Amino acid sequence: MFRYEILLYWSELDEAFIAEVPELPGCTADGDTYQEALHNVELVMQEWIETAKDLGRPVPQPRPRLMYI
Repeated sequence: MFRYEILLYWSELDEAFIAEVPELPGCTADGDTYQEALHNVELVMQEWIETAKDLGRPVPQPRPRLMYI
């Protein structure tokens, strides 16, 4: 289970929902629905982490969510 923040939004340019994981540079996916974009980014996160480990690169720890007052 991943505990990374995911940004999910609609892109007019791409005509798709975009899911980004800010803590994992370049970790982005898209989909026709929120659910599809979320599912796709979960697969990309897994691949991102596996690739980083295979290359001996550090995997960032999930950061706690900032609280806004």
